[in-house]
Parts: sequence; structure tokens; C-alpha cells
Amino acid sequence: MPLAQTRTETDAVQASVLRTLAYFDIFRHPVTVDELARFSDRTLERERLLATLEALRSEGLVQRHEGHWSLRDASKAVLGRREDEERARQRMPRAEAMARRIAAFPFVRAVFVSGSLSKGRLADDGDIDFFIITAPGRLWLARTLLVLYKKVFLLNSRRDFCVNYFLDTEHLAVEDRNRFTAMEVATLLPMYGNGTTEAFFARNAWAFEQLPGADPRPSLEVAEGDTPRKRRWERRLSGALGETLDGWCMRLTWRYWQIKFPHMDRGSFEVALRTRSYVSKHHPRNFQQRVLDALRGRLCELERRVGLPLQ
Repeated sequence: MPLAQTRTETDAVQASVLRTLAYFDIFRHPVTVDELARFSDRTLERERLLATLEALRSEGLVQRHEGHWSLRDASKAVLGRREDEERARQRMPRAEAMARRIAAFPFVRAVFVSGSLSKGRLADDGDIDFFIITAPGRLWLARTLLVLYKKVFLLNSRRDFCVNYFLDTEHLAVEDRNRFTAMEVATLLPMYGNGTTEAFFARNAWAFEQLPGADPRPSLEVAEGDTPRKRRWERRLSGALGETLDGWCMRLTWRYWQIKFPHMDRGSFEVALRTRSYVSKHHPRNFQQRVLDALRGRLCELERRVGLPLQ
């Protein structure tokens, strides 16, 4: 291989590794070599990846501690990761129990654990987040029933029951396509689905094209979901009554959010609080944009240090 081509390939691998480490640095999450290979934006062989990491470490650009790699504060980051992982292990049975309850609600077709728990970590004040797929035309009715359950029976606690993203089975594609959403899709942990989870991953193959080392997670199938009570309620709400209630729930929620978040401009509201008949997104802190802005800042800083185009 010509020297120039070898150098170009080396630069491309280093750039990919640095982009991946920069992303995880936002979350103070040190990664293993296997995780780097899984979540990098190009296919990386293990030996090549190890050699690249060692080269970057010799230049003072990355750190290693107990088999984990990060841009900085590796030992502190590993300690924090282990504490969060233990907390996640302890809370996972609770997540499974809540997934069973969600799956038993009318019109719910799939349940995923999302957020930090789907990545094996949970902060001391962390919530258990769920990503939910519903039957078409009943998303807002299903969402409202789940929110009412949380408010009445869980005293409005988000700790074990944070339902912040819904799609329906006829609109499975995630609309925002970027590094953050690709990571979120690739790390979703299916809990219940009966084929819907597989259809969702297939419809969002773009995420696995961005992260070629990642594969869809296998379903745990912890929730049966299809109970006689659920079927009875779905029959009762399958006609005009259910359609009317669904539209009313969507309009009521949209008006409430407009009143509660008047500071949001139209563009931010669309991204953070997407409200359509087939999608509900409740991320009032607009975490997606905050992560992308933070990633851009880290990449700019690294570009100045290494002299490689990273963005």
C-alpha cells in the first residue's frame, strides 16, 4: 500500500476513534475496546483499534484505566461507571416489572427501555425511561392512560416510570437522524414486542449504517402483554369513541405543553416536544440538541490539537 494511502487510512481510523471518544466524553463514560468497535462510525478491526489507541495515548490524546479508554479523567470516570452499573443491575428488575405493566395497557404494541439504563448505567437520581410503540390512531389515548397511571398510582414519580417517546406501528422511523439518535436507537433494550421490535429496528436501519459495528438488541420478552382485559378495552375503544378520545388527548396535551413551555421557539418545540397523531416526544430540556452542541465543541477542540478534520 502506498505511504500516502496508508497515512490517509491511519488518519481516518484515528478520526473515527476520537469522534467516538468525544461523544462518550459528554456523558463521562469510559469505553472498552469492544464498545469502541461497536459504536464507532466505521468498521474497525480489534488489532487496528488497539494500535490506534496506543498511538493516541502516546501523544497524550487519550487515557486508559483498567481496560477502559477516555479522553480525560479515566480513573475517575471508571469509578463512576462502576457505581452506575451496579445501580443499574439493582434497578433492572424494577424496569422489567414496569415494562410488564406498560405492555398490559390498551393499544401498546412494543416496550423498550431507553436512556442511560439501556446502556447499562443509572445515576443516583436517574429515571427509568421507556420508549413505546402503539397501535395507529390510538397513540395519544394510550399515552394519556399511562400518564394518568403514573400520576394517580405512582404519585407522579418519574423515577421508575418515565414514558417520554411514543411512535405508532405505521410510523416506525425516527425522524431525527444524527449521532445522538443513532446511538439511542442502537442501544434500545426491547422488553416486549411480538415482532414489532424487529420491525422497528428494520425500519431504522439507517442507525446501524451510521454505527456499522452495532446490532439490534435481542428482546428480553419479559412482558406477555396480550391479556383478556387488554383485548376487551381495545374492542370498546376501537370505534368512533376511541378515535374521538385520541384526538382530544392530543389537542389537550399540545395546549398544555404550549402553556407550560412558552420560552421555546417554534423550532425547538418541534424537536423537543414533537406532537403529531403518530408521534409524541416529551424532552423539554431538548437533550438531543444539548448533546450535539457539546459534541461539536469537543470536536472543534480536538481538531485544533491533532490537526485532523473530525466533523
